[in-house]
Amino acid sequence: MRKIKVVVANRPRLMREMVLATIADKPDIEVVGETDSDTKVIELVDETRPDFLIIGLEDQKKQPPLCGFLLGRYPDMKILAVAAETNSAVFYSAFVDIRSTPVESSEQGILDALRRSTERLKSSLPSVR
Repeated sequence: MRKIKVVVANRPRLMREMVLATIADKPDIEVVGETDSDTKVIELVDETRPDFLIIGLEDQKKQPPLCGFLLGRYPDMKILAVAAETNSAVFYSAFVDIRSTPVESSEQGILDALRRSTERLKSSLPSVR
C-alpha cells in the first residue's frame, strides 16, 4: 500500500502537535516534513513533494496566500487548512481551478480529508457539459 505523504506546517505549535498526534500512528500516512516557518513551507514542499500540506487557517473566508502558488506549482497536491480559533478546517485542491470543501472539525474529519482519493473528489464535483 502506498502511503499518503504529508507535510505539516501549522502555527501555533499546539495545533501542529495536535495534527501530528492525530496522524502519527496511522499506517497509511507518513509525515515527510514539518515546519513552523512560513518561509520554509515552499522549500519543504519542493524537497518532499507531499500528497498533502497541512497549514494553519487564519480566516475561513479567505484562501491562505500559499494555496494559489503551491497548487499552481503542484496541482496534484492537496492542502488542508486548519483553524484552531474557529474550530474549523478547509480542504483545498486544484483540478482546473482551486476548490475548497469544508471539513468536519474533528480528528476523524482530518483523517477523512487526508484519505479521500482523487477519484472520489473528482466524482463529487459537478460535471461540466
